[in-house]
Amino acid sequence: MLILTRRTDEALKIGDNITITVLEIRGNQVRLGVDAPRDVSVHRQEIYDRLSEAPANTQG
Repeated sequence: MLILTRRTDEALKIGDNITITVLEIRGNQVRLGVDAPRDVSVHRQEIYDRLSEAPANTQG
């Protein structure tokens, strides 16, 4: 795992077209902005895990 230190208004790049920006740090909470193409899915980990566990076809 790569570990990076960033401050408010600093960013990191993933590839050529994804930018993660630290918008705000308040106590133990960090607000991040994600700038990515529409075809790239971005989810919080707990939502991603829930989506991964959902049945592929929910129709009868």
